[in-house]
Amino acid sequence: MDMKERLQELAEAARKRIEESDGPDKLNEVKVAYLGKKGEVTAILKSMKDVAPEDRPKVGQMVNETRAKIEEHLEATRKKLEEALREEKMKSEVIDVTLPAKKAMIGHRHPNSIALEEVERIFIGMGYEVVEGPEVEYADYNFTKLNIPEDHPARDEQDTFFINDSILLRSQTSPVQARTMEKGNLPIRMIAPGRVFRSDEVDATHSPSFHQIEGLVIDKNITFADLKGTLQEFAQELFGPETKTKFRPHHFPFTEPSAEVDVTCFKCGGKGYRCDCAEFVVRRYAFRTEFLSDSVTADSDSLSDYVSVDVLRSYRTAL
Repeated sequence: MDMKERLQELAEAARKRIEESDGPDKLNEVKVAYLGKKGEVTAILKSMKDVAPEDRPKVGQMVNETRAKIEEHLEATRKKLEEALREEKMKSEVIDVTLPAKKAMIGHRHPNSIALEEVERIFIGMGYEVVEGPEVEYADYNFTKLNIPEDHPARDEQDTFFINDSILLRSQTSPVQARTMEKGNLPIRMIAPGRVFRSDEVDATHSPSFHQIEGLVIDKNITFADLKGTLQEFAQELFGPETKTKFRPHHFPFTEPSAEVDVTCFKCGGKGYRCDCAEFVVRRYAFRTEFLSDSVTADSDSLSDYVSVDVLRSYRTAL
C-alpha cells in the first residue's frame, strides 16, 4: 500500500470516529489518537526519514492535507456538539418572563418618614408649599433674622452646636422661613420640614438631633381665626374627625402674641379620668414685625407654627 492510499484510509477512519462521537470527551479521544504526540498522523511525520529525498516534499504535502482535513472535521463536529448541548440546556432551563419577579426584601420606611409624608400631604391639600433649607446654617439666619438677639439664651454654646462664630448646625427650621421671605414672593403659604440639632442630653423626651416642621403664612387680613381653622383641619385630618383643639396663651420671648395648642387625648378623648393625658402640643404664634424681611410689605399679616415630627409620630402611632 502506497502512502497516498494509507493516508486516505486514515482520514476516512478518523472521519467515521469523529461522526460517531457523542460528546466533547469522545471527540478529544479521536484528536489524541490521530493528531496527538503518539497519534497516527504524527507517527507518519516521524517516519519521513525513511522516505526517498525526492518524494519527501510530495509526501509531506499529503500528510499536511490529511491533518488539515481531520482538524476541519474535528472543529465542525465540536461546534455542532456545543450547539446541541446549548439547545438542550436552554430547553431544560426555560424562564417564563411573564411570571412575577421575587420581591426584594429591602426593609420599610422609618416611622418618622411616614408621619412627615402624611403631614406634608395634609398641608399640600390646604394649598401650602413644602420648602427645604440647609442643615448647616449661618447664625444670622438661625438667630438674628428671627428676632433672636446676640444676648439671647438660645445662642449660648451649651444650647447650640456652633462650628465657628458665624456658622452652626441649625437649631430650628425657621431659617427656611427667613430665606423664603427674602425672595419677596407674596403671598406665602409654606411648611419647612427638616432635621434640627440642639445640645441636649439624651433622655425619654430629648435628643441632640430631631425632626421639626414649621409653617408660615403671610398675606393680607390673616388672623388667629385662620390659624385656628387651619390647625383644626390639620388635627382632624391626622388624628380623626372627633379630634378637638384648644388654644392656650403662652410666652415666647421673640414673638407676640404667642399661643400653644392642645389636642384631645387619644386615650380618654379629653374626659381625663384614669388617664395620664400626655398632651400633644403644637406651638403656634404670630410674628413680631421685626421678623419680617424688608421685601415683605408692612400691611401684610404673618402667622407661624412649629411641631416636632418625632413627637407627632409617637402620638400618631399610639392611635
